[in-house]
Amino acid sequence: MAESDVDIQQHISSLVEEEHDLRDRLARGEITKDVEHARLRSLEVELDRVWDLLRQRRAKREFGADADAAQERSAWTVENYTE
Repeated sequence: MAESDVDIQQHISSLVEEEHDLRDRLARGEITKDVEHARLRSLEVELDRVWDLLRQRRAKREFGADADAAQERSAWTVENYTE
């Protein structure tokens, strides 16, 4: 079953929350800068992929296509996309 826009937006919110939590944990000395950086990079890529999916769904809907036909693209595709 395809995710709804609300599900995708909730996923985005949880990833942003995790970003903030990582920064707070670093500030408190609970994790190292290297740990924070590695996880932040992973979160950034996941956020890019999820935002891409949401944009695809909105574009499909705008042009009369089935939003549920949108598919999450690979990290490589999203991160290396050029217009």
